[in-house]
Amino acid sequence: MEKGTKYALFTGLGFLLGTAGVKAVTSETARKGYVHAMAQGMMAKAEYENMVEQAKAEYDDIKAEASYLAGAGKADEDKADK
Repeated sequence: MEKGTKYALFTGLGFLLGTAGVKAVTSETARKGYVHAMAQGMMAKAEYENMVEQAKAEYDDIKAEASYLAGAGKADEDKADK
């Protein structure tokens, strides 16, 4: 096959595939798929944020309890010194 014929064939084939690809990407079925994929992503993000908030709350509880115990231990030492 000559170079010119080969390039023309590939150009025409690329144009056809590109046109078919645009039709496939913009079809109603594809749109529904995009919507479902985005909804799943949003639900995953919300679940992740919920997990992070729970972890932060747990950390704050542990920190507060440790601070209380550290303060109570110091108060016990002060009583023993008197």
